[in-house]
Amino acid sequence: MSDLSIIFLSAVTATFFAAGIVKGVTGMGLPTVAMGVLGILTSPLTAASLLIAPSFVTNIWQLFAGPGFGPLLRRFWPMMTAIIAGTMLGSSWLAGSDTSFTTRGLGATLVLYAANALFARQLRVPEAMEPWLSPVIGAATGLVTGSTGVFVIPAVPYLQALGLAKDDLVQALGLSFTVSTIALAASLGIRGAFDGGNLALSVLAILPALAGMWAGQVLRGRIAPATFRRWFLICLLLLGAEMCLGPH
Repeated sequence: MSDLSIIFLSAVTATFFAAGIVKGVTGMGLPTVAMGVLGILTSPLTAASLLIAPSFVTNIWQLFAGPGFGPLLRRFWPMMTAIIAGTMLGSSWLAGSDTSFTTRGLGATLVLYAANALFARQLRVPEAMEPWLSPVIGAATGLVTGSTGVFVIPAVPYLQALGLAKDDLVQALGLSFTVSTIALAASLGIRGAFDGGNLALSVLAILPALAGMWAGQVLRGRIAPATFRRWFLICLLLLGAEMCLGPH
């Protein structure tokens, strides 16, 4: 293995370990951190390919850890269906040859998510709006997922605005992230955008991601999650700004 390959492998391992720590402390953030850091080291398409396996495993765990999978699926299936459709459409940009566009799009998504989480007031979505708004949010989330590899905008702020109980919110986020991961993998596979070596490395990345989650859960009892989350979001904001403004 070349020195460059060793350096890249070490960077991938460290990235997924750090992303796992963030997920262990805050309950989310693994795909966002991984895409943000790897999007600087390589193309967004390669970063998305590396993300698939660890994201799927950690989100499946989050999805089935809660008490109400069936009711949540019946409630949010229109949103999930729209996520799949939007991702299939949006992946044409991620799989395209213009990496500067997708890198800047990824950076803008990170900035938008971090700024919303840091500064926006908590919104509330009236129950009467949910039947038509859920598919709209799902389609928008799918387009962002397909074009940048990031699952969080606008699904996370929307689900937080529904006033779900804590366990239901965590499980609903797990459902959204799992569907997004599967849709992204399928759409990239259909477009022939997967590389066999990247898939193998993605499977290997499961181990540092799970190790990071364990470490994050240990840290959660020793640090204030709110403080950790604030500094994580500030770092994410700066990282996204660098991707938007830096040379590509």
